[in-house]
Amino acid sequence: MIGFGLGIATENAAGKIIEAYFPRPGAIPSAIANGEAARELARFCGTEPGAGGFRLLAASEIEDCRALIGQATGSGPEETAPQAAHGDKPALLCLAPFAAKPASIPEAFLKLHLLSHRIARPHEQNIEGIFAVLENLAWTDRGPVSLDELPEKQLAARARGEWLGVHAVDKFPRMADYVVPAGVRIADSARVRLGAYIGEGTTVMHEGFINFNAGAAGQAMIEGRISAGVVVGEGSDLGGSSSTMGTLSGGGAEIVSVGRGCLIGANAGIGMPLADGCIVEAGLYLTAGAVVRQLDAAGEPIRTCKAKELAGLKNQLFRRNSLSGAIECLPRKGRVELNEDLHAHN
Repeated sequence: MIGFGLGIATENAAGKIIEAYFPRPGAIPSAIANGEAARELARFCGTEPGAGGFRLLAASEIEDCRALIGQATGSGPEETAPQAAHGDKPALLCLAPFAAKPASIPEAFLKLHLLSHRIARPHEQNIEGIFAVLENLAWTDRGPVSLDELPEKQLAARARGEWLGVHAVDKFPRMADYVVPAGVRIADSARVRLGAYIGEGTTVMHEGFINFNAGAAGQAMIEGRISAGVVVGEGSDLGGSSSTMGTLSGGGAEIVSVGRGCLIGANAGIGMPLADGCIVEAGLYLTAGAVVRQLDAAGEPIRTCKAKELAGLKNQLFRRNSLSGAIECLPRKGRVELNEDLHAHN
C-alpha cells in the first residue's frame, strides 16, 4: 500500500516545511501500486515508483495532480483530493509507502493522517524513527510555530493588541485540529493526538487519552489511557484513570493489547496482552511479570505462574484477594456490555 495526500504545507521563516495538512488522504492498493497510473503519479511527485517523497506544487499543477490521483486510485478526483483553494499556503503532494519509514516531515504527517482517517490501522504502517523526523513546535491558536520564532510572533501579536495562545509544545498536534472521524465523541480534544485510530461509536471521556499509532478498533468507552502502540478491541471499556503500558520507553518489545468485550476497572492497568472477555479489577495493575494464582471455576488452585502466561485465556477475571493480597485469575461468565445510548454519536 502507498499512502498519498494532496494538502497544504506550513513553512517557517527559513522556508522549511514544519507541518502538513491532508484533508482527504488515501491509499493506493498494492495490487495497482505498480500500475502505469501510479507510476505516473510517482514521476509527477519526483520520486521513484513505489518510493516515498513529496513535492510543492504551483497553483497551475494542482488540477493535474488531482487527475493523476484519480487515475491511480480509480476514483474521481473530487473523492480523493481537495480543490485548489489554498490561499497563500503552498500546495503539497506527498507519497508514503506503508512499509517504508517516514523520511520527511510531510511523510510523517501523512502517515499520522492515514491513521486518524481510519485508512491505516495501528501497526499497519512503518513509523519507525518518526520522533527524529518531526520537529518540536509551538501549537498555537494561529497554527504551528517554530520555537525559535515564537517570541517574535508573540511580541508582534501583543503589539497589535492581540494574544497568541500556545496550547502545547510538542511534536504531535491534537487530532481534532486535523480530522474528526465520523461517529465519535471526544470530551477533551487535547488528550487525543494526531495519529490516533478511533473506531466509530467510541466515546473518549475527559480523562481518556489516546496516543499515536494506537486506539480503539471499534466502539469502545475510553476513560483511561491508551498508550502508543496499544489497540483496544470492540466493545471494551477502560475505566477512569486506568492505564495500558506502551513500548516507547524501557526497551519492551511486547505489544500490549486489549481484546474485545473487556473491562479494565478504574485505576487499574495492564502491561500484557488481554484476551477477549477479560476483566481486571479496579485498582489492580497487572504487569507481565506479576505472580498470579490461577484458579478453576470452583475457586480451587490450578497453578501459580507469571501473568504473561495467561495472556491468551479468554473470559477471565483478574483480581487481588482482599485477605491474602495475592493476585488471582479465575474464569468468569457473562459479558461486558456498553451502554448503547452513550455511543450513538449520530
